Amino acid sequence: MHKLYWDPTSGAFAVQAVLEELELPYERVVVDTKRGEHRPPDFLTLNPMAQVPVLELPDGTVLTESAAMVVHLCDARPEAGLLPPPGTPERALAYRWLFWLAVEHYGAALRWYYPGRYTSDPNGIEGVKSAALARMNRLFDLAEESIGLGPWVLGERMCAADFYLFMLLLWHPDRQPVLDRWPKLGAHARRLWERPAIRRIWAQHYPEGGGHPWSTWTGSSAP
Repeated sequence: MHKLYWDPTSGAFAVQAVLEELELPYERVVVDTKRGEHRPPDFLTLNPMAQVPVLELPDGTVLTESAAMVVHLCDARPEAGLLPPPGTPERALAYRWLFWLAVEHYGAALRWYYPGRYTSDPNGIEGVKSAALARMNRLFDLAEESIGLGPWVLGERMCAADFYLFMLLLWHPDRQPVLDRWPKLGAHARRLWERPAIRRIWAQHYPEGGGHPWSTWTGSSAP
């Protein structure tokens, strides 16, 4: 069985959604980062970066980096088709989306929510946040332009990158307005919300949401 070391509203959301979509058995291990549970030596042996999520595979192999977890899980169940076959142009496009989201979008969100990590000058906090928000908006502008004519990022075929995009859209500090600002992304998010995999895990990550991702989007939850 897989073991997912997890904290609400972290990058574990996309990993857990993929586990659910693939119907893979897994155990959740809560790591409360607000209480510093990601810093004791036993957790640091799993991830010296002191970050969640961490995924322990059934054979005991430990993975960090949420995008790596997503790719591995999809390759472990290729018959599910959550990523196109390796070596195909469609797989290349899926990689492009997934790694772009993991590097650029994820990084911009972290700079917004944790600006103190990115400056040694206390007076620079607001500048880091302002630049991060501008970057997030620019990246979602590009995502809106790139999502194409189909309902999913690859067109007619849903893939793991769709779950990752949904997670990152949730992290925008102006959650409700983004659905109107970027109508394609808003439509995409609403489609993902209909997936049973998302419904099953939603309340674990966003208990304040009243069971719906747009009912109380106030920007209070951080990744």
